[in-house]
Amino acid sequence: MAHSQERPRRAVVIGGGIGGLTAAAALHRIGWRVTVLERASSLAPVGAAISLAPNALRALDVIGVGDRIRDLAAWQGDGGLRAPSGRWLSRSDADAAAARFGGPLVLLHRATLIDTLAALLPTDAVRTGTPGALTDPGDPGPSGRPARVTTPDGDLEADLVVAADGIHSAVRRALFPGHPGPVYSGFTTWRVVIPVPGARFASHETWGRGRIWGTHPLKDGRVYAYAAAMTPAGGHAPDDEKAELLRLFGDWHHPVPAVLAAARPEDVLRHDVHHLARPLPAHHRGRVALLGDAAHAMPPTLGQGGNQAVEDAIVLAHHGDDLAAYTAARLPRTTTITRQAVRIARLNMARGRAVTAVRDGVLVVASKAAPGLVLRGFDGIADWRPPQAPYAAVQAGTDEQDTQGADEQ
Repeated sequence: MAHSQERPRRAVVIGGGIGGLTAAAALHRIGWRVTVLERASSLAPVGAAISLAPNALRALDVIGVGDRIRDLAAWQGDGGLRAPSGRWLSRSDADAAAARFGGPLVLLHRATLIDTLAALLPTDAVRTGTPGALTDPGDPGPSGRPARVTTPDGDLEADLVVAADGIHSAVRRALFPGHPGPVYSGFTTWRVVIPVPGARFASHETWGRGRIWGTHPLKDGRVYAYAAAMTPAGGHAPDDEKAELLRLFGDWHHPVPAVLAAARPEDVLRHDVHHLARPLPAHHRGRVALLGDAAHAMPPTLGQGGNQAVEDAIVLAHHGDDLAAYTAARLPRTTTITRQAVRIARLNMARGRAVTAVRDGVLVVASKAAPGLVLRGFDGIADWRPPQAPYAAVQAGTDEQDTQGADEQ
């Protein structure tokens, strides 16, 4: 991709979340003039954590912040899957995961990642409190018509519009009005990031009947906990969400009661889960590219939603002059991962007593017979490499010849 023209190419990014800011930073790094439009009054994200797997960390290497994020890794030693009683269903090891996929799994607060990405941009690149609406997708063909985005401060013309406006993307609806959009995944989630005095535990996820819970230590000393339960869409607790969590999970194993005791009602976030059950026909149209949840919203059961948005952003910057190549690189991969996340959701959110008993028994037997079983589920996902260097090859434990990569695997 050529990076020099008589004038800097102009990119407008709609949405200042993780995917949008990664795309803005990657484009800025190769000479694009970037404007990020964020509807909210600040970039401060909803107060929750994000898990970054080696695939996303290698993508962040391309914009120079991969090692900065790796330094925040807090998960050491054993972790794994548990039953509500506390019994281990399968065990996993951070060192084994790092050896298999070329780096650690890092959990950090979303605000830390947002701040890191925003710092890579010029101070005037981000406009908060500024919604953007696509009014013309433009034409990259012989006419060369630019895309047009309308804001309260006037219209912006762009050589590229990056639609990072989330699961209910208005840009996606404008580009593909016949697409049915997101569907309810069947469950809701709760998340909390808080200090839990005196709590010591191995990082874990616990599978019950139609319910899951995860508890993970963060490098800054706080605890990230999340929960999910099968429930009708649009529901809310009759009192408060902490009370709802106590009803659903209060008798589960340590440290679940300790986390709930430390949480205040206002600390608990609740959101229904939606995903795109039908893939889009393309991740672009005209001069507009969709990324992240706008392009391929998926259940969080693989922890890959944000990771795939970061991958999208780096691949998009690589193919900024050829959006058909971007679609070709991203659509098959994200479709496969979305479908895998849906399958995992059916497994870990199963409600029947007999089904869950068989599921748990299989996990116990399989983890003893094949200790790396859970990790193998991430083959082809966590070992992805971006289409261009640099990588933190030595630090991530990868072989130099592996850094050649391909656009997608």
